Amino acid sequence: MFSKYFWILLVSCSLCLMRGTSLHAAAPSLEPAKLEALDLTDFRGRKWTLKDFADDSILVVAFFGTECPLAQFYATRLNRIAQQYGDKSVQVIAVISNRQDSLEEIATFASRRKLSYPVVKDPANRFADQLGAERTPEVFVYDSGRNLRYRGRIDDQRGVAHDLLEPRRRDLQLAIDELIGGRQVSVPRTEASGCIISRAKQVDSESTITYGTHIAKIVRKNCVGCHREDELAPFSLTDGEEASHWADMMVEVIREKRMPPWHADDRHERFSNARTLTEQEKQLIFEWAEAGAPIGPEPNLPPLPAKPVGWQLPKEPDLVLPVTFTPISVPAEAGPRGVRYQWYMQAPGFTEDKWVTAAELRPGNQDVVHHILAFAVKPGEERGTLARADVSYLFGYVPGARVVPLPPGHAKKIPAGHNIYFQVHYTPNGTPQKVQSHMGLVFADPKDVTHEIQTSSATQRRFRIPGGRSLSKSEGPSDFPIEATSRLLPANATLLAFSPHMHLRGKSFSYELRTPGKESRVLLNVPNYDFNWQTTYVLDEPLQMPAGSRLHCKAVYDNSLSNLSNPDPMKDVRFGEQTWDEMMIGFFHYSVPVNLTKDSGSE
Repeated sequence: MFSKYFWILLVSCSLCLMRGTSLHAAAPSLEPAKLEALDLTDFRGRKWTLKDFADDSILVVAFFGTECPLAQFYATRLNRIAQQYGDKSVQVIAVISNRQDSLEEIATFASRRKLSYPVVKDPANRFADQLGAERTPEVFVYDSGRNLRYRGRIDDQRGVAHDLLEPRRRDLQLAIDELIGGRQVSVPRTEASGCIISRAKQVDSESTITYGTHIAKIVRKNCVGCHREDELAPFSLTDGEEASHWADMMVEVIREKRMPPWHADDRHERFSNARTLTEQEKQLIFEWAEAGAPIGPEPNLPPLPAKPVGWQLPKEPDLVLPVTFTPISVPAEAGPRGVRYQWYMQAPGFTEDKWVTAAELRPGNQDVVHHILAFAVKPGEERGTLARADVSYLFGYVPGARVVPLPPGHAKKIPAGHNIYFQVHYTPNGTPQKVQSHMGLVFADPKDVTHEIQTSSATQRRFRIPGGRSLSKSEGPSDFPIEATSRLLPANATLLAFSPHMHLRGKSFSYELRTPGKESRVLLNVPNYDFNWQTTYVLDEPLQMPAGSRLHCKAVYDNSLSNLSNPDPMKDVRFGEQTWDEMMIGFFHYSVPVNLTKDSGSE
């Protein structure tokens, strides 16, 4: 059917198995209270014991994992902290307890980040068991008597459900400063956020549920599109051994509805790209993990999904445009306000309209490119923002995007003489990176085009979301609603897909169809909007729109302290293109016959 060929770039897999948990201060109990022993060997073969730190008044023990994105980010930050306090008798040691992390992987982890502190392997996770460590990253701070004085996160900037522009509270550094000053640690315990440490487990040999018999088909259908080598996700799930290492994490993210990443409810239209597990599939994974994640025999496993090699396009692109002419440097960490969205312009010099039947935006480095959006702009016109009427949205890249060509006769138009503007959002990952991205286009013969794909929106630019509170008494205490209605849809328009767009304060988003007869019905409801997943929701059955129809959108924002992603909860927020601003744009995509594309829907 039509939607299964739809060309819009989709999010189809996970960035990691870690999105969706909040951080809260926990009870100040600290167990075990004293570090009695330490006897571990680093990746170079050197043994480390407590005697090696006898001259240090403060010892920080940090648990990391080589594949955990939060651990990768905070290992670099801890390096800076260690250097900052190096002359104040503060020492750091990093411990890798995951059973799957080899010495070679640990060496690569340390060398790529130029870590100045020792990084040791914890065989059979005995040291992690001794301390009761649970997550990566998680830190334990000991005083000169090796009494535990702080346990938890390094700071609150990044978690599985949020990514602040800068920390609100630098927990580890505050604890160190208080100890250096001879004071009690004011907050001795916080909740660490990150990956569950993969421990050695006793496998139930009697379990009938194994990776080979039940779990492989579920994982290969729903996960390995991204969780495989050289793909977006930070670790692989392509075989039984790898999957068993992440069994506990899989259970957590499924139970908390963080994976598979799908944020629409199921009470309205059906979507061809919906990512959900059945209750039976969930239960099988839960029981498998409970049994110790047995691998079992692997006969007749379903094949791995086809992996794109080179361009995902159906043929070599007719035109490749660089997003930037030279590589862009992305810093290891952002400044106080993060990395601003960057705009770049290319002038392809088209002397006639170009009809595009397939397009792909290829990020030069998936680790640090959050999204790329491409727009067609008439020369001499200010590029404006995403919501300007004279800026034509073309294509986009988001994490996990897959390219599907348009069905025969359908194309998107780039008008003659128009320039291409690219908006790029870079997200530092803890190490300096170089990025050069490209866009590939496949053109159609104009005489073969029967339908034009167009993108429009219901947009509200005039708003002020009050900081720290809501002015709406009908909504929740932290809810602030904003609504907008689109212009009339063109005659004979067929609705194809929706792309809701907000920033870090976005909470929920819905689309409602309103017809001339004043009938209305909800087409899409996203009750848990997540800025990290810029999902396009593709209708399983495209909808023919009655003449005179409009789309009405309602977005709800949380500009309070309860929103862990809020960059500044006490600041009033207005419309703007940067991450710390806000947007209210209900993009939608539709097709019209090419002979009806000239202002048939204008007011």
